[in-house]
Amino acid sequence: MSDAAYYKPLILEVAAEDDGKTVRTVLERRLGVSRKLLSRLKLTEHGITLNGRRVYTNERVRQGDSLALRMEQEQSDDILPEPMPLDIVYEDPELLIVNKPPGIVVHPTHGHYTGTLANGVVHHWRERGEIVRFRPIHRLDEETSGLVAIAKNPYVHQQLSEQMQSGEVDKRYRAYVYGRPAAASGTVDAPIDRNPEAPHIRIVMPEGYPSVTHYETEAIYGDGAAAKVKLKLETGRTHQIRVHMKYIGCPLIGDKLYGYAAEEGAAEGGSAELEAAVRRQALHAATLGFTHPITRKYIEFEADLPQDLRRLEATLREL
Repeated sequence: MSDAAYYKPLILEVAAEDDGKTVRTVLERRLGVSRKLLSRLKLTEHGITLNGRRVYTNERVRQGDSLALRMEQEQSDDILPEPMPLDIVYEDPELLIVNKPPGIVVHPTHGHYTGTLANGVVHHWRERGEIVRFRPIHRLDEETSGLVAIAKNPYVHQQLSEQMQSGEVDKRYRAYVYGRPAAASGTVDAPIDRNPEAPHIRIVMPEGYPSVTHYETEAIYGDGAAAKVKLKLETGRTHQIRVHMKYIGCPLIGDKLYGYAAEEGAAEGGSAELEAAVRRQALHAATLGFTHPITRKYIEFEADLPQDLRRLEATLREL
């Protein structure tokens, strides 16, 4: 198999403190390679090489040795390439950051095979001649706008997924809610799980999964009728922000599942004018920060508020 069938190799020079250790130990400790990925690389022809030759993971290394990992290129054959405008915030050989507009699903689902962010990204890569599989690190709800990180090889996906699970990824959101939080800033620590009576809906319940959201009120409109809130996730449960904001009495404007929009809008405490101004949950993934798995440097990205949320904010300021 030619080198063209692999992604760019990860190369590590063995340091003095790793002299005499096994290949497995060095890869796990220095690069954080998971056991699953290690097992996969062992079965790949040029997956793990030491000074240019294929090696077993129990072999010993010496200071100055060159240890290389090569992952076979893959592509998403089950995702149809589809041209669409993409707001690409950042891209390098290992990583893609896209500012997703509202109304776009991240990944194809049953009965929804086109028109997703994945379709557009796969087309973008095909046009560039890149053979890459679509691997999102996280997802946003269809109606939530903002930053989505997509890995371009298995190692980067594994590393960022682990950062996500350990809470090392800084995810910050902007939301517009009805009412105002009782305290200007605080933490909502309330477990979340599926509603037994409606499994597609999440609710706060004592036996649910640990869920923590930090919030800070940025602006108050109409003498407390609505507020702009900055939020930071410590955990990443499905619909977490939407559920937690409803739990503290401040549902998101335009939320058709957890807000007043689900309860006939103004008739139940919402505002028909505000619902019409945004027509979706007023939530935007504004900031995304993490350590780049290859450079090991912290990087952070920002996405400006989309037009519909700017329009909503202008309406709120008139209250």
